[in-house]
Amino acid sequence: MSVELITVLAMAAVFAVAMAVPVNMGAVAFAAAFLVGTLAVGMTADEILAGFPGSLFLILVGVTYLFAIAQTNGTVDLLIRWAVAAVRGRAALLPWVMFATASVLTAIGALSPAAVAIVAPVAMGFAARYRIDALLMGAMVVHGAQAGSFSPVSVYGGIVAGILDDLPIAMNAMAVFALTYAFNLAFAAVLYLVLGRRTGGTGGPAQRASSGRVRKAERAAVGAGAPAGPGGSASGDGIGHGDGIGHGDGGPGAGTADRPADDTPASDAGQGPARIGLPQVLTLLGLAVMVVLTVGFQLHLGAVAMGVAVVLALAFPRQQKEAVDKISWPIVLLLCGVLTYVSVLEEAGTIEWVGDAVVGLDAALLSALVLCAIAAAVTAVASSTAMLGMLIPLAAPFLMQGDVSTTAMIAALAISVTMTDISPFSTNGALVLANSRTGDAQRFSRRMLAYTGLTCVAAPLVSWAAIVVPGVF
Repeated sequence: MSVELITVLAMAAVFAVAMAVPVNMGAVAFAAAFLVGTLAVGMTADEILAGFPGSLFLILVGVTYLFAIAQTNGTVDLLIRWAVAAVRGRAALLPWVMFATASVLTAIGALSPAAVAIVAPVAMGFAARYRIDALLMGAMVVHGAQAGSFSPVSVYGGIVAGILDDLPIAMNAMAVFALTYAFNLAFAAVLYLVLGRRTGGTGGPAQRASSGRVRKAERAAVGAGAPAGPGGSASGDGIGHGDGIGHGDGGPGAGTADRPADDTPASDAGQGPARIGLPQVLTLLGLAVMVVLTVGFQLHLGAVAMGVAVVLALAFPRQQKEAVDKISWPIVLLLCGVLTYVSVLEEAGTIEWVGDAVVGLDAALLSALVLCAIAAAVTAVASSTAMLGMLIPLAAPFLMQGDVSTTAMIAALAISVTMTDISPFSTNGALVLANSRTGDAQRFSRRMLAYTGLTCVAAPLVSWAAIVVPGVF
C-alpha cells in the first residue's frame, strides 16, 4: 500500500471517528498527524510541529476573543435590538431582520455557530408567536450566518486567506465574500417566496403585528437568547456534527424548545443594555478600526483583532474577565489539528497525488464540479470548517493548471461547503432544531433534511454553473 493511500485512509478514519464518537476532530487529527507522520511518512516530531498553523491560530483566537468581548459587554444584544426595532411592527419582515442580524454578526467576526446560537432563540420564538413557517425562519438565520461568514474580517474569511498564504495561488477576497453573500441571499429569497405565502405571519397586511407586540416579543426573546456563547452554545462549544466537536442535539434555548409560544416572561428583557453606553461605543469603534486596518491597510487580521480586544479588556477589565473563557477553543483545536494533519499530507505527496487524480479527469470544469459535489455531500453530516481546511489544499494542484479561476473555484467551494449547514446533523441545524417550537420535532427535522437534500444538489451545481463555468473574476 502506498504512503499516499495510507494518509488518505487515515484522513477518512479521522472523520469517521469524530462523527461516531463525541471527541473533537482536531484532537484526533493531531494524534493521526504524529502517528501517520512518524510511522508511514518518516517525519520527526519537530517536522510535524512545523506544520502547525500559527497564523490561523492567532486569527481564530483574536477574532473570537474580540467577539466574546462584544457579546459580554452587550454590544451584540444592542445590535439585535436595533435590527428588530427597524421592522416597526411588520412581522412579515422579521425573517429578513434575522437574516441581516446573523450576517452582520458573522461578518464582524462571530463564528457561524455562534451567530446562530445567539439569533436562533430570538428567531424561532418570533416564528411561533407570529405563525411564521419554522423552516423558513430557521433557514433564514442559517443562510444569514453563512452569508457573512467569508468577509475579509470574518473567521472563515481569515481561514481561507491563511490557507492560501502557504499555497502558490491567490484569490480576490472581496469577490469571494460578495459571491457567497449573493448566493445565500438568493437561496433565502427563493425560500421566502415559497414558504412566506403559506405562513400566517408573512402573508400580508392582515397578519402584521402591532409594533408594541413586536417590541414586547423582542425584549423577551433577546432576554431568553442572550446567554449563548461565541463558540456556538451557552458554554461556548459547538454541538452536533457540524464542526466535528460533539454530538449533542441541544443548545441554547434547548430547554425552551417545548415551551408555549407566549409564556416567555417580560422580565427576561433585562438581558443587555437598552441604550448605548461607552463600552458599546468603544466596541463598535474597535470593530470599525479592525475593518479599516485589515481591509484598507492589509494588516494581519489576528494581530489587529487581538490588539483591539486587549484595548477593550484593559478599558473595562471587570466586564471582560469572562471573555477569554468564551473564545471558541473547540474550533481552534479542530482547525489547528486538521491543518497540522494536512501538512503531513503535503510532506507525503498526497496533495499532489490527489491533485493529479482530479486533473486526470481531462476536463477542468468536470473536476471543479466533482470537488464542489464532494464538499456539499460531506459537509451535510461533517465539519464545514474541517472541509475548508482539507479541500482548498487538495484543490491547489488543480487550480495551478490555470484552466479555472481560483477566485471562482474558492467561492464555489465556500458555497458548497456552507450551504448545507441547515442540516440537523450540523451545528447550525441542530441549534435551529433545538430552539424550534413546532410541537413536532421529528416532522420539523424531516423538513430540514428535505431542504438539506435540495441544497446538497443545488448549491454545487448552481454555483459551478453560475461562477466557475463563466470564469467570473
